[in-house]
Amino acid sequence: HVGGGALDNSTQMISRLALLLVASLSSAALVARPLSSFPGAPRAAASSAADGDSRPLNVRPARRPATVLMADAAVAEDGSETFEFEAEVAKVMDIIINSLYSDKDIFLRELISNASDACDKKRFLSLTEDGGSAYEGRIRVVADKETNTLTIEDNGIGLTRKEMRENLGRIAQSGTKKFTEALGSGGDATNLIGQFGVGFYSAFLVADKVTVVSKSADGEQLKWESAAASAYTISQDDSTPIEGTGTRLTLHLKEDADKYVSDYTLRDMLKRYSEFISFPIALWTEKTEYETVPDPDAEATEGEEPPTKTVPKTSNEWETINVAKPIWMRPPKEVEEDEYSEFYKATFRAYDEPDAHVHFSLEGQVEFRALLYLPSSVPWELSQDMFNDKVKPVKLYVKRVFISENFEEQLLPRWLSFIKGVVDSEDLPLNVSREILQKSKVLSIISKRLVRKALDMIGDIAKDEDKFARFSSNFGRYIKVGVIEDRDNKDALLKLATFTSTAEPKASGTTLPQYVDRMKEGQKQIYYVSAASKAAAASSPVIESLRKKGYEVLVALDQIDEIALQGVGKFGDFDVVDAAKENVDLGEQSDEEKAEVEEAKKSLEATCAAVKAALGDKVDKVEVSSRLTSSPSALVQPQWGMSPQMQRFMKAQAAATGDDLGGLGGMGGMAANLELNPAHAAVRKLKGLVAADANATSTRDYATLLYDVAAVSSGYELADPAAFAARVVTLMTGEAEEAAEEEPPAADAAAPADAAAPADAAAPA
Repeated sequence: HVGGGALDNSTQMISRLALLLVASLSSAALVARPLSSFPGAPRAAASSAADGDSRPLNVRPARRPATVLMADAAVAEDGSETFEFEAEVAKVMDIIINSLYSDKDIFLRELISNASDACDKKRFLSLTEDGGSAYEGRIRVVADKETNTLTIEDNGIGLTRKEMRENLGRIAQSGTKKFTEALGSGGDATNLIGQFGVGFYSAFLVADKVTVVSKSADGEQLKWESAAASAYTISQDDSTPIEGTGTRLTLHLKEDADKYVSDYTLRDMLKRYSEFISFPIALWTEKTEYETVPDPDAEATEGEEPPTKTVPKTSNEWETINVAKPIWMRPPKEVEEDEYSEFYKATFRAYDEPDAHVHFSLEGQVEFRALLYLPSSVPWELSQDMFNDKVKPVKLYVKRVFISENFEEQLLPRWLSFIKGVVDSEDLPLNVSREILQKSKVLSIISKRLVRKALDMIGDIAKDEDKFARFSSNFGRYIKVGVIEDRDNKDALLKLATFTSTAEPKASGTTLPQYVDRMKEGQKQIYYVSAASKAAAASSPVIESLRKKGYEVLVALDQIDEIALQGVGKFGDFDVVDAAKENVDLGEQSDEEKAEVEEAKKSLEATCAAVKAALGDKVDKVEVSSRLTSSPSALVQPQWGMSPQMQRFMKAQAAATGDDLGGLGGMGGMAANLELNPAHAAVRKLKGLVAADANATSTRDYATLLYDVAAVSSGYELADPAAFAARVVTLMTGEAEEAAEEEPPAADAAAPADAAAPADAAAPA
């Protein structure tokens, strides 16, 4: 009847108890001596139990510390004696109570689980007995504010005097585990929770005195009582009789635990931890209703209704807490769609209808059941923070008892944090308190299966265009994070990730398989470019050649898009490349086009050298471009350079953390390459200026201005916008003055008319 643990790993339990005993040895200055010297040796205790002594029993006499005996002493042939350690039971109990549990609220989960086990035992026995009647188990919780007590009562199997001594008086003795072992293979038909035999002692987290009144079949009603977990007594009980069989557990709460007599607190704890217990849990609650009664103090007006007033009326009634059903324990074919929807809304406090769900179980080396949901809208917490730590995707249960949703080692990777679900497994490596999930191979197996099922669920959504468009809008960024972080599932995620495209009119974007289906004949690569918007990408000079050939280009609108596409490498038979990088393959060129490029390189060799000299470290190199068709110049990044979008992101991150930006260079990253369009008029003019005087101020300013134009059109931020504006103004005014100086002198007869004309009239000429 005692113990709320759900793990079969007895080795972990023994190891932990051994550590607890060792801890008590160091603090209690224990001594070792022969067992025969102990007062109240095991032989005497056995004699007392055999005689059926009904006097109140104490663990140990009060005159000396209580002890825990491990085994009999042994004498070897050489005369050496083996001794067992002696420990203070009170000290060991204190360690168990205050070291195993990190949250006091856990006590209610453990005690309700014990009550559920008692009812389950009674149910199982009633089914196996000949002529057994239908059994309806129940658990009741009553809080008394006046006496500061909390009572938990069940109509389960009850405890005999011997079971009270063994299960309540012996640490780590699990009555539930013994019951299951006694059933053998028949134990699989039960839903028993307890395993460790320490859950009962969690009561002392909040109580300084615990009273257990119990009655078994054909047995007397007994009372087990312990104060401060130091000793206990067993006696006959003359309190309110228990109908049939069952157990009434009363906690005399500590002064600082008075919150546990609040209806609201108890209701919240019961719903959180025990909502899916098989037997109904009823809470004795106080209800206030308002009645309308005649008001004797008010004056009545003849011919009108008598005046009334509203008065509160308080009453108490049983409120069933666990109304929800653990539908994940049922076969999927037996669960209706509306049940799935109702469970989703109730369990996760959601208001939207889930777009999809997957219900499955795994049997074999690891056994578990799971139910995963795909929300149709972004939870509010995730809308504020993409990876909000307060959002826990999976709730863990063991035999329908809630364990936790906060684990250091998550069952789902963070890129699936938008998924909602429950997992119920008896094989999870929990510690004795069932609060901490330990690292083990079991976790890896469960996690991989959950991820695979989640991907299958999203894959099914992709078949519905409207649902997939909504999913991509809501959670598309998470899929791209998965592409970046989850190498094992990268290929599957790439088929689901969507990106904006220069050719796709839909706002939801396109997937890589869809892009490949639309590729032009002869196209050998998948191209992408970083930009602040789709319009900016479409007008970027670096993709002019691709646009002319009709090639589609993906658009990385933020840093997640860019990092995801950078890490793809190869999709199917096609390389995924950044169209704004140097030496990118822009498609096949004809021999005539290749010849024109080579000729232009020779013709502009001096111009490129002069521009590089004028710009200095602003650029890595200056060269003739084969990608430009209408723009005079463009900036492209070296192979490991940083795009303008990423540069802005890095600057924002650095500004937020107060880091120095000096190491990022003048443009906020590695120096870019300047490419010139040999067919553009501006480049031809620059060539003429260089031929006239490469070191002239006007030539250097013109070269710098061409660089500024390339930076702006390629999406970069100008390091000095004021200098750029000054160069533009100088260029404008300088050309106007030169045009005025070259104008031929006017004839004398025409002078008055010319003088009368506005000064600005000559500007357009």
